[in-house]
Amino acid sequence: MNRVHNFSAGPAVLPLEVLEKAQQELTNYNNMGRSVMEISHRSTEYTEIDHQAKSRLRDLLDLGTDFEIMFLQGGASSQFMMTPFNFLDENKTADYIDTGRWSAKAIKEAEIFGNVHRPFSSKESGYKRVPKNSELEFSDNPEYVHFTSNNTVAGTQFPTEPETNGVPLVCDASSDLLSRPIDASKYGLIYAGAQKNVGPAGVTIVIIRKDFLDKATTQDVPTILQYQTHAEKIFNTPPTFNAYMVNLVLEWIENKGGLSYFKKFNEEKAALVYDEIDKDDFYRGAVEKDSRSLMNITYRLPSEELEAKFLAEASEHDLYTLKGHRSVGGIRASIYNACPRESVEALVDFMKDFRDKNG
Repeated sequence: MNRVHNFSAGPAVLPLEVLEKAQQELTNYNNMGRSVMEISHRSTEYTEIDHQAKSRLRDLLDLGTDFEIMFLQGGASSQFMMTPFNFLDENKTADYIDTGRWSAKAIKEAEIFGNVHRPFSSKESGYKRVPKNSELEFSDNPEYVHFTSNNTVAGTQFPTEPETNGVPLVCDASSDLLSRPIDASKYGLIYAGAQKNVGPAGVTIVIIRKDFLDKATTQDVPTILQYQTHAEKIFNTPPTFNAYMVNLVLEWIENKGGLSYFKKFNEEKAALVYDEIDKDDFYRGAVEKDSRSLMNITYRLPSEELEAKFLAEASEHDLYTLKGHRSVGGIRASIYNACPRESVEALVDFMKDFRDKNG
């Protein structure tokens, strides 16, 4: 079997060990004579999968018992709507830090339900950086502060949580959840589409602090869009196979050494590529250095013609999905937890060779 070097921004590469385990269990899960896709979400067996996955998330993120965990559907985009639907109204304000395409989409949805204040925006600079804490100008009494921890399109990432002086953070962590430790005490709510760092497309992880959940309204909010509905029990049929896959990925993360291991692993992988970018002017980083992402490395070549040549020749070396987002162009290498170091080394070797031949 020929496994290519996959740098897809999402759905992204999954750990080979996880895929192989799922393959082995696909038609006969737990000696039941059925696939996990064929068992009831109310069954003892699926209940155990749900319990294991949530327990592993609690341990990996050091959540304790202060948080509810839900496996929902609709992607992070559904959370752009669901969060303000539960926590905003025309008399309330939320602060949204605008650092990219996805935070802008979240802002658009929030404005339907309540007042939105932008304490910072890097839109005019082409979303090339995230703010320093000293640049954040919050509103007087926000319900929460929303930020996108890692911006997949631009290739920027918050180095740590923004300081909000105690106001709960709401975070779209779709592309860097479980890539490094976080300070869970600062968050009211974390949501993430799993398809970048935690599992396959189709399941959305929602983690919400109980005292923050207590502030959610149920008035005029449809039952299925109330967070409380899903906190109390598995309300409707969840994406069962996807949650099963998430549980396998979480087990893999545990076995590798947890989030401290992946923080170091991801820093080392990213350094290999950024060091190559910074050698001269042939490759140009697309964002400011102190805002660079460890997950999505974005850069440009001297011309679009050379970028097209780079992409064509990269595929000949089994280096796939390196084209930048359609809205910005350029090159983007997504190197999430499951991206092997060998793939990153293969990319860097190709970058060196391409520069020697075309620089």
